[in-house]
Amino acid sequence: MYGRRGSLEQRRLALSEAIHEAIMVALEYPPEKKFQRFIALDAFDFIYPDDRGEEYTIIEISMFEGRTDAAKRALIAELFARVEAKAGVSPHSLEITITETPKLNWGIRGQNAADLALNYRVDV
Repeated sequence: MYGRRGSLEQRRLALSEAIHEAIMVALEYPPEKKFQRFIALDAFDFIYPDDRGEEYTIIEISMFEGRTDAAKRALIAELFARVEAKAGVSPHSLEITITETPKLNWGIRGQNAADLALNYRVDV
């Protein structure tokens, strides 16, 4: 997540909960798998259109490829709804990007992700 320092600091817990809930619902993700980064920027380091407001937030999600288009659409819809309800960021002030890469391009827990046994499904 990227946003203005004051906005992220004020909304950190609410954003964290909203995003994780959306991922669990839309992607059938396990509750214990929570990986998030908050990148708080000073106003002069974060340039965006004036009509987005000071709460303008960018959510970037990196994930293994394999989710269906329907699952990704559901995730985006869940994010817009939950972030607005829990953190007070309007959909107009929220940008979401999903980046998918093959498991082979990830290294996790000392091994290539293509060789990991996961406790959740990617093909949702």
